[in-house]
Amino acid sequence: MKTLVCFFFCSMLAFTTSAQECILGIGGKDAETLVKVFQMNEEQSQKLETLRAELEVETRLIEDEIKLLFDTHPQSTPEELTTLADKYKKLEAKMARTSYSYDKKLLQIFNAKQYERYSSLCKEASRTPIALDPQ
Repeated sequence: MKTLVCFFFCSMLAFTTSAQECILGIGGKDAETLVKVFQMNEEQSQKLETLRAELEVETRLIEDEIKLLFDTHPQSTPEELTTLADKYKKLEAKMARTSYSYDKKLLQIFNAKQYERYSSLCKEASRTPIALDPQ
């Protein structure tokens, strides 16, 4: 279990936002780690898989936008390259916001004990937990 928690921390550190928020990175390769670390029940595990599938679709659409941008945007002058970089940064931010929103959706299905564990792990990793809206 200690190895599992260590892997979770490493995953969280690999996926940071500019505000140093503690994201789960549900779009990552190993969702089973999230299931184990937070001891998700079957219903939560199924919801995680649904969220991962939805995130993959949205991520793919943004990746397609990025590919189209690089394929079609002029890149001959420094000004064109600067404009390209600005547009790319906006798409990159869109990707981060999308990932963040899906992490938040997952956190909303956590029970109080699971969210407490998440908060505790975040604090240990010197990250700020994603705050949930009151329901």
